[in-house]
Amino acid sequence: MPPNLLPIVVTSIRTRIEEGFWMKSDRSSLLAAAIGCLTLALSTSPSSAQIRKMLYDEVSSGYIVTEKKSGVLSTLFEYSMQWSCPTICLEALQALKAVSHNYPNIVSACWEKVSAIVHGFLSTVCLEAPSRQSSDHVGSPSSFNNEKVLITAIKVLDEGLRAVSGFQGTEDLSDDKLMDIPFASDCIRMKKVSSAPSYELECKDDVIVNFESCGSGSQQWCEAIEKHMPLILCHSSAMVRAASVTCFAGMTSSVFICFSKEKQDFILSSLVHAAVHDNVPSVRSAACRAIGIISCFPQVCQSAEVLDKFIHAVEINTRDALISVRITASWALANICDAICHSDRILPYGQMGSNSNTQVIVSLSECALHLTKDGDKVKSNAVRALGYISRILKSSTSKFQGTSAGHHDRMTDAYLNSENLMVCQQNCASDSLQDLNRLERIVHAFISCITTGNVKVQWNVCHALGNLFLNETLRLQDMDWTPVVFGVLLQLLRNSSNFKIRIQAAAALAVPMSMQDYGLSFSEIVQSVEHVMENIDDDQISGPSNFKYRVSLQKQLTLTMLHILRFTSSTNDQNLKDFLVKKASILEDWFKGLCSSGEGMLDVQDKCIADRKRVLISGALQSLIEVYKEKQQDAIAQKFEELKNNM
Repeated sequence: MPPNLLPIVVTSIRTRIEEGFWMKSDRSSLLAAAIGCLTLALSTSPSSAQIRKMLYDEVSSGYIVTEKKSGVLSTLFEYSMQWSCPTICLEALQALKAVSHNYPNIVSACWEKVSAIVHGFLSTVCLEAPSRQSSDHVGSPSSFNNEKVLITAIKVLDEGLRAVSGFQGTEDLSDDKLMDIPFASDCIRMKKVSSAPSYELECKDDVIVNFESCGSGSQQWCEAIEKHMPLILCHSSAMVRAASVTCFAGMTSSVFICFSKEKQDFILSSLVHAAVHDNVPSVRSAACRAIGIISCFPQVCQSAEVLDKFIHAVEINTRDALISVRITASWALANICDAICHSDRILPYGQMGSNSNTQVIVSLSECALHLTKDGDKVKSNAVRALGYISRILKSSTSKFQGTSAGHHDRMTDAYLNSENLMVCQQNCASDSLQDLNRLERIVHAFISCITTGNVKVQWNVCHALGNLFLNETLRLQDMDWTPVVFGVLLQLLRNSSNFKIRIQAAAALAVPMSMQDYGLSFSEIVQSVEHVMENIDDDQISGPSNFKYRVSLQKQLTLTMLHILRFTSSTNDQNLKDFLVKKASILEDWFKGLCSSGEGMLDVQDKCIADRKRVLISGALQSLIEVYKEKQQDAIAQKFEELKNNM
């Protein structure tokens, strides 16, 4: 639809609603249909700048105070309060929900009206709940309609809270942001979270309600917790309870941290109670979803007590008979493992409390290992959880030997007597052996999931293996399973028809930080990555969905290739060095392209990223120069030196 046409459609529908309909007998149905059309127009994606300006002008005109202005919002507010006509009320509420989702910056300016309408309806319907539970009313049309309107009103509240809070999905705990990675950052695709309001176009228009001036949404959330939530969290309808718990899944850490401890405890206890004690699967599933969101908040994931309660609630639901509950519970489990992994990297091992305790890690890993035998939707989450666990398992021969010098200095002389030292070393060695055995079981689960899982499972296995390689206590070259793991990644990189899997496989291959980490697989990895790079333009694209990832695959292959080439001068494998001599002209042309095109340093605005690209390219060139000099290929070495000097 042309951009200028949508505002005309919205205005025409609103005018028709205000003027009324000739056929009085069908007035209600026609009015509901008209508001339904308005909902569709307001739901159009991407959101319209003209519609946004129209709504902004209405908000700026002060209709909230006068309540006499004519406009889309005032029309929707008017009909959303017609509780005596559930059909019209329902349609108006759905239209308000569409406004909150597509035009979130408008919500803060009219929050008081939204809150009052929702609270008024909740108060009316919820006070009537006891009478509706009687045998005379259960299943009656009026009861059913009221429940539908009530759920929609809660969803309006939910969407409004997400809008004023700036909710954009699960909070990212990773410390290896793609935006900071050379080459990969050139082609970042922003992931759209369907449950998050549409902020993208909002930021491109100067004439908007300033979100920052409205705060973090904590004030609105406090109001909802005090006024709305007590009416619906314990409602007799399971659908109402599920919708109310889902509201917490739209919270942000910036809001949560503003709450008093009393309100924080109320939220956490409400979620745990719903996940553990509610008899209805949909409510437990909604609670697990919210737990998965809130467990990623920094102030929550560093609390051993809270995470222990969350883990208990989630583990129970991973054993539920319904697959829908297990999917959500496994997703929350993976998020909890991510939170623990993140916190373990912030605080020294064992200083967080019980969430870094061995028993907790054992419990989480056993739960996740069991879930790898479930369906693909559960399996993909289980694999993700195991990836985070594998990153923090301590696999050193002796944890005592790996303890920092500063920690030894703090130990008392009494503790370091020979008897205690021996006991400590024995216990640490025993724990380390158990961790190694557990790690081996996790790796075997990864390999099994690669062969039995779908595309999403395979992608998550590649991501999990990248986390495994980040385990600083792991000597990859000493593990019996290392060649198998690298072989699996190379097979996916060469043969997978899905570009997203190939990207993630290439990313995992770029994680090990030394030639030794690649072990006996190093030569095969270098040759395979070079072969894929050389023939990338000849790859058959299996489907339209792969087109948008082609450039990302090329960028990731560039990063992986430069990463492993830096280590080639350290290898004693003469066959690999002969291979590099054979491919010298191809590599020379490739480096020329990197140094002279936009794929190199030109057109890169971020100087930090540009500098890191230079370091990567320079390191790879220097390593090849040393290889060619060793093989007495002085002419080739001279060409690569010129490339390096001309960067």
